[in-house]
Amino acid sequence: MQCKGHPEPALYNGGILRWAKKIKDFRTADEGNYSPSFVLYNMSAGMAYSFSCWVKFNGPGTIHVKAKILSLDNAGSQCLGTALVRNDCWSFLKGGFTLNSPSQTSVLYFQAATANASMVSIRSASLQPFSPEQWSQHREDRIQLIRKRFVNVHVSDISGGRVVGAKVAVRQMSRDFPFGSAISKTILGNKPYQDWFRKRFNAAVFENELKWYATEPAPGKEDYALADQLLQFVQSSDAVARGHNIFWEDPKYTPWWVKNLTSADQLRAAVAGRIESLLSRYKGDFVHWDVSNEMLHFDFYESRLGRNATTDFFRTAKRADPLATLFLNDFNVVEVCDDLSSSADSYVSRLRQLADAGVTFEGIGLEAHFGKPNIPYVRAVLDKLGTLRLPIWLTEVDISNALDPKTQAAYLEEVLREGFAHPSVDGIMLWTAMDASAACYQMCLTDGNFTNLPAGDVVDRLLGEWQTREVLGATNDRGSFNFSAFLGEYKLSVTYLNSSAEGTFSLARSDDTKHITIRLQP
Repeated sequence: MQCKGHPEPALYNGGILRWAKKIKDFRTADEGNYSPSFVLYNMSAGMAYSFSCWVKFNGPGTIHVKAKILSLDNAGSQCLGTALVRNDCWSFLKGGFTLNSPSQTSVLYFQAATANASMVSIRSASLQPFSPEQWSQHREDRIQLIRKRFVNVHVSDISGGRVVGAKVAVRQMSRDFPFGSAISKTILGNKPYQDWFRKRFNAAVFENELKWYATEPAPGKEDYALADQLLQFVQSSDAVARGHNIFWEDPKYTPWWVKNLTSADQLRAAVAGRIESLLSRYKGDFVHWDVSNEMLHFDFYESRLGRNATTDFFRTAKRADPLATLFLNDFNVVEVCDDLSSSADSYVSRLRQLADAGVTFEGIGLEAHFGKPNIPYVRAVLDKLGTLRLPIWLTEVDISNALDPKTQAAYLEEVLREGFAHPSVDGIMLWTAMDASAACYQMCLTDGNFTNLPAGDVVDRLLGEWQTREVLGATNDRGSFNFSAFLGEYKLSVTYLNSSAEGTFSLARSDDTKHITIRLQP
C-alpha cells in the first residue's frame, strides 16, 4: 500500500510476462481510449489469473488507473485491478480475473480514470495462471496453516513413565473463528428459528434493529426494546454480536427528523445524543461498532458538519466504549473493480486521512454483496488490505437473487472458502436474516420451515468441514498421540486399563505445536 521510489521485482518472476522485465518501461498514452500494453494469446477459461505491476503517471495530483482485459474473440472487457497513482513514486496494482470462455487473443491494457493523464508507465508486470486444482490446494494449505494447529498429547503414569496404547478422545466444544449471520426481530419467540441459528453460528449482527431510524424513530422517542431482546438472545446463545451501525452516511437511511434539522448546531446535538444514548446503554456488549457506515460512498454528516465529523464520531465512540473494535464498513471493495469510490486504495486513503486526524483505526469491514464474484480479484484486494495488519471482516456476505439458487450456492461457496483461507480475515457474517414472510435481503439459507436451500447446504457442509468434531486414537511407543485440529476450545479424555484423566485445552493461532501432558491417576 506504499508508494515507493523504485518498483519491486515482479511477482512469480513475471509469470507468463517474464519477458517483459527486459523492457525498462512500458509507456502508454491514455486519453480515455484503449491503450494496449500486453497482447496475450491462447488464454484458457476456468483458469485463475493473478496480475500485478507497479504504476506511475506523468501528470499532476493523484489518479486512479485501471488494468483491464479485453478478449478480441467476443469484444468482452472486464476490470481486473486498480491503483491510486502519483507522478513522484510507483504504486502497486494487484488484481486478477477468470475468463468465461477461451480467448485466442486478448489485450491487457491500462486506463486512467481522468482525462488529464498524459502518460502511464508500467514496470515489473506479472501474470500468473493457476489451475482450479492449484487454487483450491493453496486455500487448503492456508487453512491448515492458519485455522488449524498440530497437537501432541503426552501420556504418562503416576511415576512419570510413558504409557503406550492409552486411548485418547478429543472433542471440540467451540470454534475460534467467528462465523455468523444477520438476524432480525423475526427470530424473537420463534423457537425453530432460534434452534436453527444456535446449531450453526457463534456470531450475529442485527439487520436493522440498532440503526438510528429504528431506535429513535422520532426525536426523543427512543425505543431499544427489540435490540435488547436480540442482544439477550445472542448472549444466551454464547455468540458474539457486532454493533451495526452508529451512523449511516446514506441520506436514504437517515432518520427523517434528522434530515429535517435546519442548523449544524441542531444536528451536532442530535449526533452527540445518539452516541451517548447508544453506547452508554450497550457499553461492553458489542465486540465491534460500524461507526460511520458506507462513508466511502455517501457524506450526509460530513457535508453538514464538516470534514472532521467522522473523526469526532470515532473519538467519541472510543471514549464511550473503549473495549469495542471500531470499524469502517463499506460495499464494492471486494465485490467489483470498477467502483473507484471504494477501491482498496480509496479505502486505505480514507483510513490514512482519519489517522492523520488522530483516529486510531482498528477494523476493516467489507460488506461483500456479490453478483458473480471475481475470486482472483477478491484475493488480491484482501492481500493489499492485509498489509495494514488490521482485522478484516466480511460483514454482510450474500449473492444476488438475480441468480438461480444453485448458482447462488456455488458462488457463495467460493467466497466463503476464499475468506476462510485468507490469513487477514478474522470473521465472516452472512446477510441472511429472514423476515416474517420467509424472505431475505438477497439470499436465504432455508425456506420458512427451516429446510435448507442450496445456499444452506453449502453453509452446513463448510461448517462441518471447518471444525474438529471428534478425534480418537491411542498413544504410540513414545507415549504420544499427535493430531491436527481447528482452533477453538476442546475437551480431552484419556483412559488406560483402570486409569483415566480428563481436561480441557484451547487452540489459538500459532506456528508452534501445542504440547499437552497428561498424567494418569490409578
